[in-house]
Amino acid sequence: MRITMVGTGYVGLVTGTCFANVGNDVTCLDIDQKKIDKLNNGISPIYEPGLDEMIQRNTKAGRLHFTTDAASAYQSAEIIFVCVGTPSDAQGHADLKYVLAASADIGKAIEAAPGSTGGSQDDKRSKIIVVKSTVPVGTNKKVQDEIAKHTTKPYKMGSNPEFLKEGAAINDFNKPDRVVLGAQDEGTGDRLRKLYDPFTRNGHPIFVMDIPSAEMVKYASNAMLATKISFINEIASLCEAYGSNVDEVWRGMTSDKRIGNQFLYPGLGYGGSCFPKDVLACISMGQLCGQPTPLLESVDKVNQAQRDRFIAKLDNHFGQGGLSGKKVAVWGIAFKPGTDDIREAPSLTLMNAVLDRGASVVAHDPVAHESCQDHGMMDRIDYSDDMYDMLKDADALVICTDWSEFKQPDFERMRKLMGQAVIFDGRNLYHPQTLQDEGFVYHSVGREPVTQQAPANAS
Repeated sequence: MRITMVGTGYVGLVTGTCFANVGNDVTCLDIDQKKIDKLNNGISPIYEPGLDEMIQRNTKAGRLHFTTDAASAYQSAEIIFVCVGTPSDAQGHADLKYVLAASADIGKAIEAAPGSTGGSQDDKRSKIIVVKSTVPVGTNKKVQDEIAKHTTKPYKMGSNPEFLKEGAAINDFNKPDRVVLGAQDEGTGDRLRKLYDPFTRNGHPIFVMDIPSAEMVKYASNAMLATKISFINEIASLCEAYGSNVDEVWRGMTSDKRIGNQFLYPGLGYGGSCFPKDVLACISMGQLCGQPTPLLESVDKVNQAQRDRFIAKLDNHFGQGGLSGKKVAVWGIAFKPGTDDIREAPSLTLMNAVLDRGASVVAHDPVAHESCQDHGMMDRIDYSDDMYDMLKDADALVICTDWSEFKQPDFERMRKLMGQAVIFDGRNLYHPQTLQDEGFVYHSVGREPVTQQAPANAS
């Protein structure tokens, strides 16, 4: 099939590359010439394991193309996927200006294309416009109306929410748990089902449904996962208050098959480009239709409070004004391992709070250096390429991301480098007893702190 992806962000680029990898002819369209130039040189503008190699292979094979020429990209496509950004404001309302601008351009391209303006055979060959951006329910109707302002020729509408995990997106796309398709009619659903057939031969289902339901599936899924994260963090806070160990509570709770263990790990809360935005969007949708969403409002509040609770651990340890003049080392900037995405990352909240208290910050992340520069944080912090050298004379280490290389570090080396052997672990990477034996003061989430250092008999 001939496919055009509108937008070369995370979703558009991964989706388009995976479609090309099974033999489709895919054009990825973007207005950013620098990004397109980079992609034409085989370099992905985002970090995703395996993506660069897949882009290079399919570009060389002539199946994957990158362009800023909207007219040619739209004219050749049988299916157009709209994958542009939908940023939200402070109230959670999604800004659809990019989606609607792309819709207007698509409508003009359909109108300019040669061919008949009607008939059953033309209807079967009509372009399918699929909204893949995460958008509020009802957006597809707005897209359809916008396209109709510019053409009277036939076209079809579809919805295809994405469920890609950053850091594992290629595997998620190639072996999906499920594919959700919203379709205007049965014929459109059949054409979209055919496109996804190569990816569901593992026996997992393709669900074809009405468009509003497909739009809601994405929000319902992410809101549920965000709820689980806030739930376990709230339980962790109770554990700290009552002297329980959240690790033991977790083991006893998640052994219940009705509950399971996914997304029930205490920490600094959720971040990234999806969960924060989608929870706020659900709250916003409820406000717009007069249907309150008190549960999700609480999920959002708990998530924000979790970061504040962790910052309070630093304040309590160092005392009022005690962070002023201190050096704080931070391991991990990305909102989770396997990605360079720092959008809504807990690390940003923590680093800014520490800086506002008069401390200096030196940070390390395996891949998020460039993202940190783009965010403007490099003007306020120092960045280190070495996770150990940065610890020299540090008064505390804060762990914000559970990258694998942080899980079994050289504690003796760390203790000798640091000015004070104090660790604030926002991801519960270590056993408290191990840190006590190694001579550290250790604060984590939902567990008793190690406040007395063991005798420094080997320093």
